[in-house]
Amino acid sequence: MAYKIVLDAGHGGSNPGAVYQGRRESDDTLKLATAVGRILEENGYDVVFTRTTDTTQSVGQKAAIANEEQADLFISIHRNAAEYPGQYSGVQTLLYDDSGMKRQMADQINENLANVGFRNAGISIRPNLVVLNSTEMPSLLLEVGFIDSEKDNALLDSRFQAIAQAIADGIMETLEPAGSTPMSSTNMQDMDTEDIPPYTRPTPPPPGMWTGPDTVRPMPVLPDEEPDEEPGCGCKVYYRVQTGAFSSRENAEQQLQQLLADGLPAYLLYTDGLYKVQVGAFLKLTNAINMERQVRDLGYSTYITT
Repeated sequence: MAYKIVLDAGHGGSNPGAVYQGRRESDDTLKLATAVGRILEENGYDVVFTRTTDTTQSVGQKAAIANEEQADLFISIHRNAAEYPGQYSGVQTLLYDDSGMKRQMADQINENLANVGFRNAGISIRPNLVVLNSTEMPSLLLEVGFIDSEKDNALLDSRFQAIAQAIADGIMETLEPAGSTPMSSTNMQDMDTEDIPPYTRPTPPPPGMWTGPDTVRPMPVLPDEEPDEEPGCGCKVYYRVQTGAFSSRENAEQQLQQLLADGLPAYLLYTDGLYKVQVGAFLKLTNAINMERQVRDLGYSTYITT
């Protein structure tokens, strides 16, 4: 069968990602995603790109593209960055949990990139990333070297095609290992969820049942249709648009009042020691994305959280 693979060039447009000495992560990821996609297409795979130009996208939009395409696999390509230039180097792959086909693919891609010359920095479990927790298929986020590492940049530039080939080979070798029966999208999903993941996202509290040092405005749940469900747990997932997180309630209230004045269903959530200003609570990711666009068009910085 022809697998459908969505390749995401991380960041883009007004969000260039990490920048080092004029070099932008969004440029490197677009170039690399395009090269990997070309190799996959030449080998018979159906490839969809989240972006093919330097356009602005939220992480929620990227996840929604993969879901709307009903893809078999989602790969998001990024470059890493350290607190201090030259502090770290190497490749790393981020996953929602440490199970199934995606872990095998992550190991294979990392190994292939190590053979090209990168240091293998291993696997990191990151269940809080929207492109990993809101996609309905096995998903990986590749950190292809550190953009603030002279060594990694030199390697990416000098061996660019070999690096693209290493990533594509890691995908193909996992999907259709030599001598095996090609996997269908159905048994790919079975393989990805057959083990109980070590992480379960906590179910959000019901509307109006927030806890904190004092009374906090309750969350308005806006009308939705069929809810999205957390893979493997069957619990409802609320997608919320966040515009800020403040240690000072006064600052959070100030932004809240601005949002309310703009006619938005905003509220405060106190958690992890911060006052988080959020807009809406949706059972469908696409509705949260539509709200995020509306909030961003009014000039607020946003991202989608669960």
